[in-house]
Amino acid sequence: MVKTVKIKLLLNNQQVKLLKEMSNEYISSVNALVQSMVDAGKSITYSSKDFSANLPSAVRAQCTLDAKSIYRKHKKRITKTLAVLKKPVCMWNNQNYSIEEDSISFPVWVGKTRKTTVKAEITGEQKQILQGKLGTLRITKKSDKWIAQIAVEVAEKECSGDNVMGVDLGLKVPAVAVTNNGKVKFAGNGRQNKYVRRKNKAKRRKLGKAKKLNAIKRSKDKEQRWMQDQDHKISRIIVNFAVENNVSEIKLEKLANIRSTARTSRKNEKNLHTWSFYRLAKYIEYKAQLEGIRIQYVNPEYTSQKCPECGTLNKARDRKYKCKCGFKTHRDILGAMNIISAPVADGNSLSA
Repeated sequence: MVKTVKIKLLLNNQQVKLLKEMSNEYISSVNALVQSMVDAGKSITYSSKDFSANLPSAVRAQCTLDAKSIYRKHKKRITKTLAVLKKPVCMWNNQNYSIEEDSISFPVWVGKTRKTTVKAEITGEQKQILQGKLGTLRITKKSDKWIAQIAVEVAEKECSGDNVMGVDLGLKVPAVAVTNNGKVKFAGNGRQNKYVRRKNKAKRRKLGKAKKLNAIKRSKDKEQRWMQDQDHKISRIIVNFAVENNVSEIKLEKLANIRSTARTSRKNEKNLHTWSFYRLAKYIEYKAQLEGIRIQYVNPEYTSQKCPECGTLNKARDRKYKCKCGFKTHRDILGAMNIISAPVADGNSLSA
């Protein structure tokens, strides 16, 4: 399994200037190579000697690979618009960089090729992951920060557990997990999520009246990063809970068209349209796979209405579910319980 490790680089002014120059040279070289393939109407295999650029030979070689990848994607698309690189980026293959305790070394161009070392913030967890087989190094600029993205081939663990866990995704409680032996875990705070989005929306409304378009874009980017971080934290809680309870398989609802089919109140409607259920499910999936836990997607039909005791359908009132047979529980716990026994979905997405 390939995992991407993102490391914050701590650059001095000279290193920032150098990476800017190399990134601009890299994207202009890749775009020129792609355009030559488009003009020729076919994919062309270039070598680092077939074009000139103020880049180390290893980086020029990476330009050719990147250009072929972009051209292949362009050929598969229906639209004739050619995608070009715009954001600062530069890439090195795994034989041309090295990672130390708190730094990364790679070749740069300063009139000639020479190796430079930059300081980096590498966490303990990242150091552990970087013990695997290293892939491509990609350095890019995001929100005024330079980030190193390293592809690492990680060996999946083998899970020896025999329990099954169902996970119900929602708005008020982002994720509720229930194991087949009755253990329950609530993860995330839906009210906090709603508050942060409402606060940012009010802020952007004021910025809109002041016509501060760049500030609006920065606010949106900041909110998205916050939401992504919440998804990472929630998925980590769920997977850790699975590991603690010897879970060998996690079942998730295969949700499609949830925004058009889910019933919600007017006050929660915008909440529904801004929350990424798909992203959270994918974060749970890849973190679970690293622990050797299987993922199954199931048919979500009636998981929030079916009584697990007698099988009758009932609608929950607020967060409370009660059946005529006497069974009662939290609505989200009910959903997770029913997910455990729900039939596995086929390859086609099912409506929520």
